[in-house]
Amino acid sequence: MRVDISEAMRRERTVGGLAATLPGATAVFRRFKIDFCCNGDLDLESAARRRGVDPEELRRALEAFGGSGAAAAPASMDSDELIEHIQACYHSAHRRDLPELIALSRKVEAVHREHPKAPAGLCDTLRRMESDLERHMTREETTLFPAMRQRTNEALDVVIDELRHEHDDQGALLRLVESLTDGFALPDGACRSWQALYTGTARLSEDLMEHIHLENNVLFPRFLVMRS
Repeated sequence: MRVDISEAMRRERTVGGLAATLPGATAVFRRFKIDFCCNGDLDLESAARRRGVDPEELRRALEAFGGSGAAAAPASMDSDELIEHIQACYHSAHRRDLPELIALSRKVEAVHREHPKAPAGLCDTLRRMESDLERHMTREETTLFPAMRQRTNEALDVVIDELRHEHDDQGALLRLVESLTDGFALPDGACRSWQALYTGTARLSEDLMEHIHLENNVLFPRFLVMRS
């Protein structure tokens, strides 16, 4: 089924809203390097111009995709399903992947420290990301998600606002990772460890962007609206 992007644009004014409701939009945004998670409140034209992309080219890409063959948008999941999805697909993945990426980055930085393209500082950045994410995810799992599941009258505004700020910090670390790896571009003759490191960090970047997007633009607003 093809989606009418014009109709979607009338309903959703932001890139975060489009990412949440238009199947396949996140793949298009990733291709154009549009930040739909931490800066999901920008409209399509503003987000495109911030990235140096022609807004009309971005619109055409969304129209060409049209949602055909795409999986159901996360907005179609109920909150309990979405929480389970976030924990199973993203919390577990970050805990699995980051230790290996830290080990790989330590090795690559040590072995290739004289190489002009060596990602100096990447290991420290990934270690900080792991530490920050673990605190963040544990807080969600022990405090926020149980309150959401129980539909309590507990005010969640403060917690959600603090977690959004932590998402901004993670977004800044992702931009640093992209800079340190030269956009995950491997130099000629890169060894297998280097190849595995950049493949893994690129996947981590995509996963974390999607994780932040689902919380900022899909899950969190449901509980803010409930109390309005």
